[in-house]
Amino acid sequence: MTNLVQDLEQCWYISPPWGQRIPPLLVSLLERVYVKRVKAFGYCCGVEWSPQGWKYEINTCCNDNITVWGSELIGTGNLRSLPQEKPVFRLGELVEFRFHGNGPPVRIVQGIQLINDSWFYSIEWMSPAISEKGDEVLTSRDSIARVTDYDLERVRL
Repeated sequence: MTNLVQDLEQCWYISPPWGQRIPPLLVSLLERVYVKRVKAFGYCCGVEWSPQGWKYEINTCCNDNITVWGSELIGTGNLRSLPQEKPVFRLGELVEFRFHGNGPPVRIVQGIQLINDSWFYSIEWMSPAISEKGDEVLTSRDSIARVTDYDLERVRL
């Protein structure tokens, strides 16, 4: 007999939260954008999936980072060139999490952010819990971890 909880947990980590196809990004990473709410230009330095859709991290001209929804952005099509390499992994890619603890190692990349000139990847490190009655799925707001490419390995299919 297979361990159904382990099977469910493994499926949870590799099932895209957005469904079968990744919704398109409104702007690209490192694209210059105009943020309507603050009436300022900046660069998209990160993107992460949330239940409401893509959240964009924008580095404004004042070197402040703000998080906005796509409806608050106007893309310019101009990309910023940076001295560092492009991200190693891409959104939706299956990766092995080196420090997975007791859980299955395979995860899906749900976000990418440029922090202090280094790329970080958002993965789910903790699966949801089921209530004792079995009628509710409990998730934590802290279930997403930001890890470096050192913490991940490409899944060989």
